Amino acid sequence: MQRQRTKRRTNPAFIGLLAMLIVAAIYFNQYVVPTLPLPQAPTLTPTLDPESYMNAGAASFAEGNLLQAITSYEQAAMADPGNPAIYIELARVQVLAGRYEAAQTSASNALLLSPDNPTALAILGQTLNFLGDQAGAEAALKRALALDANNAIAHGYFAELLADREQYLQAGEESRLAVDLDGNSLEVRRSRGYVLEATGNYAEAAFQYEAALAINDRIADLHLSLGRAYRALERYDDAINEFVIADSLNPTDPLPNTYTGLIYITTGEFGKAVQAMLQAVSEDPANPVRYANLGVAYYRNQQPIEALDALHLAIRGGNTADGVAVSGLLLDSADVVPYFYIYGLLLARAGRCSEALPISQVLGNPEGAFAEDEVAVSNAEEMVRICEEQVDVPLTETPLPSAVPQPTAPEEMVPAPTTTY
Repeated sequence: MQRQRTKRRTNPAFIGLLAMLIVAAIYFNQYVVPTLPLPQAPTLTPTLDPESYMNAGAASFAEGNLLQAITSYEQAAMADPGNPAIYIELARVQVLAGRYEAAQTSASNALLLSPDNPTALAILGQTLNFLGDQAGAEAALKRALALDANNAIAHGYFAELLADREQYLQAGEESRLAVDLDGNSLEVRRSRGYVLEATGNYAEAAFQYEAALAINDRIADLHLSLGRAYRALERYDDAINEFVIADSLNPTDPLPNTYTGLIYITTGEFGKAVQAMLQAVSEDPANPVRYANLGVAYYRNQQPIEALDALHLAIRGGNTADGVAVSGLLLDSADVVPYFYIYGLLLARAGRCSEALPISQVLGNPEGAFAEDEVAVSNAEEMVRICEEQVDVPLTETPLPSAVPQPTAPEEMVPAPTTTY
């Protein structure tokens, strides 16, 4: 007689546990296993631990090799993705390297792991300010200061935001407080210098930038900033030296050559100015400002045909010989006015009055935005005079006006009246 199997009662808890294990197994097979490295022969170079990568990043930063420092910190983050301190260091270096979008991501990653970290919030605020989101920057920086009123970097970055908003008095207070809290911070010294430069206190700005470079003299942006301050102080040789160093540390940045070219225009070395501006164009071939500055250099160097071509591309837009698209400049600020009246004068002298006169009408309009700019109005009147005379002389034989002032590059900050802030 066959023994009858006793029917066991189902345990709901066991069924639930089993279901959970099945789901976990499916998840592991589908999502975790594909990410695991395949078995392979051992390599001669063992995988470093996160601390080793962090040390390597710090060493590279100290040497001024920001790109290698970024790589090391990224490797540290991959080895220890749950450590917010790694993302903070990574974001800090990315800011100094000008990689603002990447720095925003790194700071945000740090905040995902540590939502109330004031330094991560401060760095996020700085990146948002650089990226044009001043409202977001203000919110992040104020939150950082609410969490830690003695965070020097947060005060320094907040000072920069205030300077960008032309709130110079408060910017000065914030930047001085930042220095009082931590005068050994590279970022703090830079922020104080930034506020002083923005307010026209160039000698004091130079002192702060020098102090920052004493902490780390391999940061391209600091040399660029110090060079600007020296240029404003008419220490032209010192300024050019700083721009040369900045260019060697960051060869793809067009600003060192742009600022060098502007100095050569000021000192009357127009051939050198042309060479510097040509180099800036090669480094930033889609930017119309580069061609505008090149046009001014050609103009000063008595090369009107080349000047007209460069300014035409800068103002009207078009494609370069290499097929790079260039968007034309808009006549919407005082910074670009010199480009337009030099272009208009060249057009008038080339007999292209149908193109020159509209520029003259805008610049010379007594009720227009530039009515207070005496130089612009004077040159607008000169365009009309030339066209009225209907001078029919080849462009290469036409003398150029000599009373056109040096233009101000749009990248430069326009300082407020010199006051100590």
